Amino acid sequence: MEPEKEKTGRLNSQRRRVPDWLMGTPEVRIPPGSDLVDRQPEPKRARLSGIVMAENCEITHEQLCELLKYAVLAQPVIERPRWCQLLYGKHLSRTVVVILQGMSQLHFYRFYLEFGFLRKAFRHKFRLPPPSSTFLADVIGLPNQRAGYLPKTMGGSLPSTSTKPEVDLQNDPVIQKYGSQKVGVLRCLLTEEEMRTFDFPLQGSPDCEDFVTTGCNASVTENSPLFGLDGEMCITSKGRELTRISLVGEGGSCLMDELVKPDEEIVDYATCYSGITEEMLKPVTTKLKDVQRRLKALLPPDAVLVGHSLDVDLRALNMIHPYVIDTSLLYARERGRRFKLKFLAKAILGRDIQRSERDGHDPTEDATATLELAQYFLKYGPRKIAELNLEALWRAQDPRNVREKFQYPYRGALTCFDSAHQKLLFVTRETDDIELPSPEDCETIKCLSNREVFEQARRQVRLYPFSIIRFSFEPFSPLLTEEVNKRMRIKWTEMSTIYAGPLSKDCKLSALKRLFRSFGPVRTMTAVLETHQPHLSIEYEVLEAAQLAIESLNGVLVEGVYIKVQRPVTELTLDCDTLVKELERDSENRATIYLSGVSKDFLGHTQELPKLFGGLEAVIVPPDAKSGRQEKYCFLQFKTFGNAQRALYVLTGKDWKLKGRQALTPRHLHAWLRSSPPESRRPAGLTVRPPPSERETLQNLKAENAKSAARRWSRKIGRLYRSLSPGTLCVILLPGTASPHGSLSGLGLMGIKGEEEESTGPSMGL
Repeated sequence: MEPEKEKTGRLNSQRRRVPDWLMGTPEVRIPPGSDLVDRQPEPKRARLSGIVMAENCEITHEQLCELLKYAVLAQPVIERPRWCQLLYGKHLSRTVVVILQGMSQLHFYRFYLEFGFLRKAFRHKFRLPPPSSTFLADVIGLPNQRAGYLPKTMGGSLPSTSTKPEVDLQNDPVIQKYGSQKVGVLRCLLTEEEMRTFDFPLQGSPDCEDFVTTGCNASVTENSPLFGLDGEMCITSKGRELTRISLVGEGGSCLMDELVKPDEEIVDYATCYSGITEEMLKPVTTKLKDVQRRLKALLPPDAVLVGHSLDVDLRALNMIHPYVIDTSLLYARERGRRFKLKFLAKAILGRDIQRSERDGHDPTEDATATLELAQYFLKYGPRKIAELNLEALWRAQDPRNVREKFQYPYRGALTCFDSAHQKLLFVTRETDDIELPSPEDCETIKCLSNREVFEQARRQVRLYPFSIIRFSFEPFSPLLTEEVNKRMRIKWTEMSTIYAGPLSKDCKLSALKRLFRSFGPVRTMTAVLETHQPHLSIEYEVLEAAQLAIESLNGVLVEGVYIKVQRPVTELTLDCDTLVKELERDSENRATIYLSGVSKDFLGHTQELPKLFGGLEAVIVPPDAKSGRQEKYCFLQFKTFGNAQRALYVLTGKDWKLKGRQALTPRHLHAWLRSSPPESRRPAGLTVRPPPSERETLQNLKAENAKSAARRWSRKIGRLYRSLSPGTLCVILLPGTASPHGSLSGLGLMGIKGEEEESTGPSMGL
């Protein structure tokens, strides 16, 4: 690889002309001697680097609380958040949190064009889990006293069950799932459908082709042996990989406790979670295949594996096992939520695990706890579990007794403010059914409408170092939510699909496959023979690949025929050209580029890229959805738009032989789309719509009202944002919705006033 000076010099001296079919984007010319990289020393002003560490870009409410505490107080006693970087936090002028209650990630992308200000102003976006009934308490640290009783002490045991309210056995989720009578092992096993729903590795699944089976294929009985299993992972260049595994038998004996050295280079030992350090792994020679071989030898043919979120451990092992009991699902909760293992061990077994005085989890201790939890369930039955009223126990205890202190020390922002003798501002609607802080804790303003909330916020927010502004909106009905969710996934599938043709009847199909795959990963490629001359229908994994193919191949001569490349025209793709243009202007995408055709050699030298391209913040290589291997495409995230365009110019030149363009899909959305179930996709093409019924008409009217609200309130939040002083950390939260009919993930957007204009350039049009 050439030094930066030589490569840049040659680029400046040679004005190249590259055919469109090689480039995929209009040529970006750099005047001789110009340099888009700002080499001046950075002033010390607050700045965010939102390199989200989670694979699916989901940030928990507790993690968000940690960022807010650090931003507001920025004291040595406040631990830095691990999932993003806040640089020069002492230079923040204030922190403002805006909550759009009733809205979710689905709302944001359903009304993406209407949320003009939000998508352009906030570069850092992340997914939130569906909200619990204590959303504000989790995120901000507001008091939660609805459970009806309080913990006995700040640092000790769970509250006494004698003070719990009456248990509604009929509606208890454990009773609803298992009935009130005792059950056996067979009833506790996850069905194949449940394993598929909760993403367990299964034989025949497209993403488990390289997985090995445990070889346990005998019939399971009520007397089949149970084995507790738990693993710990580190972060490597490939993603999360196994570094320790424990297997415990029914008698409590540890049958296996092995350290494992990953094949890929470790980039983060995650010691605070895994307990693994570099020194521990230095002498280790055990590899994943050795662990797989030993597990197959240890487990009898009818073995039942027990774990907590066991799908994660099995995927880390790259193994398939047909008989599992998952304690996170066995002890069922409402709306698909799950109890933490630490909480269940304390509430059921009276045992403290994952203690804060040591670094990381002990997988043997965790495996033993999961095994004993399963045995307790089998011994006492669902009715006994329901009578414990675990949900009330969970709500009632002080958050500091629940959260794993080693992971995210939970001390609410409100508590921190009180210790610093400061108040926060809380503006909300009077009719909102939430617990409000006491006057000693904050200045609370209750309003009659969202409009009044907005007006009060504009007047008051500049007077407080920390403000919470809460607007409330009517959520979608469950029926409409299901329909919108399905149609949104179909819309993105159709936008990522292209038709190419006409093709010569003598064309070489293998050459065409190579041509279209050069733009990105292909999900399906089928021949269309209904036309006079054959065409191809290609569905890509990512929107960028489809757009790049259209821009590069439309009107190009392919094997003697000029082909037309276009998207299918359906009701869902009529506005796709507008949507693509706005996605390019999204502040998260403007400084990110998509590259296709990257090789292992290229990915193996990513550490050299910052030397060639200034402002490179991250190299994102999504794993293949089927095999888990690294894809032949990646995203490069830069600090500024100029950095990204310069890198795109160089990397798509003749020296690199890559194809690329500006990114279109925010990372959290890409993760959501990749998780799309097959049944939510449909073949692109003509569809016949039945005449709208009265119910459908009403649903469309509701959607139109939501669209108007999205447009109106995006503008109002823009006005509020512009009134803030430079250096203000602004966090916008669409909490999501929780419903028995299906919960929706939330969405978070954040930025620092004055930072985004510098990063994305003046063309944002804020």
